[in-house]
Amino acid sequence: MTKQSVFEPLLIVNAVKGEPVPWLGTSWKADEDGMGVTFTLRDGVKWSDGQPLTADDVVYSFELQKEIQGGFDYLANVSAVDAHTVRFDFNKPYAPGLYEVGQQVIAPKHVWSQIADPAKATNDNPVGTGPYTQVSNFQAQSFEVEKNPNYWQPEKQQLTGIRMLAFAGNSGANLALQNGDVDWSDQFIPNVQKTFIDKDPAHRHFWYPTTGGTINWQLNTTKAPFNDPIVRKALSMAVDRDQVTSLGMSGYTHPADCTGLSDAYNSWRDQSIVDKCDWTKLNVDKANQMLDDAGYKKGTDGIRTLKDGKPFQFKFSVGSASSDWLSVGQIISKNMEKLGVKLEVNSPDWSQVVSGYTDGSFDSGIVWSNSGATPYEFYRGVMSQKVVVPVGEKANENYHRFGDPEATATLDKLAATADPAAQKTVVDTLQARFNDVAPVIPLFSSPEWGAYTDQRFTGWPSKDNPYATLSARSATTVLVLTSLKPAK
Repeated sequence: MTKQSVFEPLLIVNAVKGEPVPWLGTSWKADEDGMGVTFTLRDGVKWSDGQPLTADDVVYSFELQKEIQGGFDYLANVSAVDAHTVRFDFNKPYAPGLYEVGQQVIAPKHVWSQIADPAKATNDNPVGTGPYTQVSNFQAQSFEVEKNPNYWQPEKQQLTGIRMLAFAGNSGANLALQNGDVDWSDQFIPNVQKTFIDKDPAHRHFWYPTTGGTINWQLNTTKAPFNDPIVRKALSMAVDRDQVTSLGMSGYTHPADCTGLSDAYNSWRDQSIVDKCDWTKLNVDKANQMLDDAGYKKGTDGIRTLKDGKPFQFKFSVGSASSDWLSVGQIISKNMEKLGVKLEVNSPDWSQVVSGYTDGSFDSGIVWSNSGATPYEFYRGVMSQKVVVPVGEKANENYHRFGDPEATATLDKLAATADPAAQKTVVDTLQARFNDVAPVIPLFSSPEWGAYTDQRFTGWPSKDNPYATLSARSATTVLVLTSLKPAK
């Protein structure tokens, strides 16, 4: 939450409503040929130290981002047309660029350009344009920020400050919420009605729209037999997604289908493909037959063997702090027994799990998907050759390291057009390709967790007023921070 309280982007995409919200940028114009976009900055915005926000800050922010973390390979040039106008030129037609550059948070040039090694800076006294920037207390498990004295919407700074508490896992965070120690929390809560709402139904509320990314079971396709789509589909057909969603996820979501798309993209979903889905539906008999036919035979002990004669066994990696996903892993492990496949749930700290994901040493794990204004980011993250890096190099996405030439070419077509009808046709093609090659095993659409009490503050987003989600760490978080007011 502290990132969203300090730094702001040019625009904010609200996935629930599927629309962009102007923020530091008041307007923008994308080129008809997709070769660039021009943003107009909001007048009167100052950094928290009193310096004015200018186009030079935007230009520098992208230079800094590319220097430290890379990305934005399609950006040929970012330039300040004048103090309040920024021009982004692309090196190819790239329609998603509008939302990608628009959602990049902006940093002050006059601060960061004076730091010798920005990649190692701890930023103890952040300077931002956000509503709460002043660090008043910082400890390992608790930190506090107070009002930005120069915020551009002072009438929307209705909180004295924010105290952020850090917990090692869901259990500790849930206990703090149940005890009334926190006002807002955004983690999985089993049986939220009984454990949280019923203790004070007049003030306690939750809202879990399933518009997050797709939660996938990713198999490392650099390792046999996971490089075989028949194996991936057979394993998928043994997953009881009704159990996964009803027990593992406490009924807060529903099974995914063979398009892989989350509920954020329901308007894009090709129902003709959904109607034909087979490998995302439970069919253990067919899954066993597929593995038999593919040469992964069961021994007399009921355990299958790989083609090199070794037992068909591998690990499912999940962070120990995620009690919901840990339950999902245990259900899938049990499901695999019906195939004669041994799946060991491995649950160290998330840092170790993610390290295995990024360097490509893992067997399989539960992974969240990319999200964006269109399905482009999702399909790029699971099927594009352009985001696949070799094992041993750090991957920022596509941990399963699957790249498909046909999907990559189709993604290029999608990026090159801003025409809605043409985009819909190309996305249909991507859905069909995902169904054919099964790059990952989609499990369910992720809920956007959020629970709160309005005993002290009002103005929370809800199903009836979905101006944002209740996530405390997403792009829309600043919309919540600038909407809350003390209860009367």
